[in-house]
Amino acid sequence: MEAIYIPPDSQKELICLARQTLESFVLGKGGEAEKTCDPQLLSANYGAFVSLHKGDELRGCIGTCFPTRPLYQTVIEMTQAAASRDYRVSPIDANELAEICIEISVLSPLQVVRDPLSLEVGKHGLHIASGENRGVLLPQVASRYGWDIKTFLCQTCLKAGLPKNAWKWPETKIMAFTALIIEEER
Repeated sequence: MEAIYIPPDSQKELICLARQTLESFVLGKGGEAEKTCDPQLLSANYGAFVSLHKGDELRGCIGTCFPTRPLYQTVIEMTQAAASRDYRVSPIDANELAEICIEISVLSPLQVVRDPLSLEVGKHGLHIASGENRGVLLPQVASRYGWDIKTFLCQTCLKAGLPKNAWKWPETKIMAFTALIIEEER
C-alpha cells in the first residue's frame, strides 16, 4: 500500500478549505464553493474522511473510500456531511464552532487483503464488506483504543453490522488502506 505524500503547504490549504466550509455551512452562509488550483488537491486518487472533535468528544465523522472527484471537493462535501449528517451525534451548532477541531484523513486506494492478521495497527485502516453490510475504521481508531489487529478486525465487523468473527468468513471482503492524517492546529 502506498504512503500518501501531500506537501505541508497543500495540507494547510486543505485544512483552511475545511474550516471555511464548516463555518459557512454551520452559519448558513451560502456563496460560491471554494476552489483551488493546487495540483495536489486536484487529484481524484484519494478518498477522505473528515472528523470533527470538541475536546475528546467526536462531533461528527463521515467520509468515502471511493473517490469520484478532486480531493478538495471530497473534503468540502465530507466536512458538510460530518457537521450535519452523522447519525451518531447531533449537528454542529454555531456556538460550538470555536471549540471544533478538524481532522482530515486522506486515504490511499483500497487493496484487498489476503492475510488480515499481517496488517499493522495504527498504519492500516479497514474496509470490511459482506453482502450489503459495510464498515470502515480509520487507522487511528485502533491506536486510540489500544486494540490489537484481531480486535480491530472484530470492531470493524461490528461497525458493518456483522458478527464480530465475520472477518474469518470466506465471503467477507477485507480491504485495507493507509491514511495521511492532517490535524488542524488550534
